[in-house]
Amino acid sequence: MIRSYVTKTNEEEDKIFAKVKEKVSACIQCGTCTGSCPNAFAMDFTPRHLWRMVLMDKRDEIFASKTFILCSACYYCTLRCPRGLLLTEAMEDLKEIAAKKNMGKYKESTEFYKNFMESVKRHGRVKETEFITRYFMSLSMKKPFLPLKYTPVGIKLMIKGKLAPENPFGAKSEKNLESVFNKAAQMEEKV
Repeated sequence: MIRSYVTKTNEEEDKIFAKVKEKVSACIQCGTCTGSCPNAFAMDFTPRHLWRMVLMDKRDEIFASKTFILCSACYYCTLRCPRGLLLTEAMEDLKEIAAKKNMGKYKESTEFYKNFMESVKRHGRVKETEFITRYFMSLSMKKPFLPLKYTPVGIKLMIKGKLAPENPFGAKSEKNLESVFNKAAQMEEKV
């Protein structure tokens, strides 16, 4: 039973990685993606270098890096690529693989994204207090003092009126987008 799950997961990962390879297969290594990336300075490998590693099938090095996690999906690389490659989508695919593998190194960013989207699904927008409460609760087992690190920022936001205290687990909003998310998931399964 466990073996079949692992095999299925590896097959799924291989399919996604093959999509990434296909998306960057025409890369000419011009460096426009790196020159366009506002986060390139913080990455351990430039986007150009990452695409070369994808083409060379160096998965261990790719998933040991923080390059794809630092992608902010601004689409500058995709818009400026002279070959018209779907680079931002390829970065998202790499994030998906890391999330499915449940890699500890990327757990914080995966939890951030999941909780952010859950708040949008429930309310039609991000309810900051609910979102950040759920995010910290999902990480609190390993890092119980993590919320204290962000307390001064929260207080400043409240003083400036940018963050209103509210019941973080209040009733669902009338603008619940759960049906939209479910329809999108159904459409993705058909593809």
